[in-house]
Amino acid sequence: MSTTATEGFAGRTLSDIAANLPGATAVFRKRKMDFCCGGGVPLAEAAAAKGLDLASLEAELDALDSRAAPADAELSTEALIGRILERYHAVHRRELPELARLARRVEAVHRQNAHVPAGLADLLEEMEHELSSHMMKEERVLFPLILAGHGGSASAPIAMMRHEHDDHGAQLAQIMALTDDATPPEGACTTWRALYAGLRKFAEDLTEHVHLENNVLFPRFA
Repeated sequence: MSTTATEGFAGRTLSDIAANLPGATAVFRKRKMDFCCGGGVPLAEAAAAKGLDLASLEAELDALDSRAAPADAELSTEALIGRILERYHAVHRRELPELARLARRVEAVHRQNAHVPAGLADLLEEMEHELSSHMMKEERVLFPLILAGHGGSASAPIAMMRHEHDDHGAQLAQIMALTDDATPPEGACTTWRALYAGLRKFAEDLTEHVHLENNVLFPRFA
C-alpha cells in the first residue's frame, strides 16, 4: 500500500487528494464531486454533503495504486506547464470549434424535437472565445513569467486566472444542464450522439485542466 493511501483521506481536501493520488480524479468525477474550483473541502464533509458513504469512498481511494504513474504534483514546473499546453490548450483549440459546429447542425436539423439543446451552439462559441482569451493570457504572460523564474511576483495574474476558471466552471455547468449532462435522448442521430460524446470529453478535460492549474501549479507560487 502506498504512503499516500496510508495517511487517511477523511480530513484531506479533495484538491489535495486529486493532486497527489493518480486516479482519484476519476473517482471524484464519477460521483460529481467538485475537486477543482470547490476542492478546498475535506473529503468527509464533501461525502456528507453528497450523501455518500465515507468508508466505501476511502476504501476505493485506498485501493488506487499511486505508484502506477507519477503524481502531477511530482512534475517539475516546466514539465507541468508543458503538459498543460500540449494536453489541454492544444486540445481545447482543436475540439471546441468542432463541437460548436456539431451543435449548430443538431439545432438546425432537429429544431422540432423537444429535446434539442436550443442555444447550445451559442454557448459553445462564447466559451470558445472566453477560453481562447484565457489561454492566450497564460501563454503570453503568466507562463513566461513563471518559466523566467519570476513566479513569486505572479500573484495578480494567478488571481485573475483563478477568477476566470470560476467563470469557465459556471459556463460548463450551464452547458451540462442544457444537455442533461450530455445524455443523448432516445433515437438521437449519429451527429447528436457524437456531439454529446465530445461534450463529455470536453467537460472532463476542462475539469482536469483547471485542477492542474488551481491545485498543482498555482500553489507553488502562492
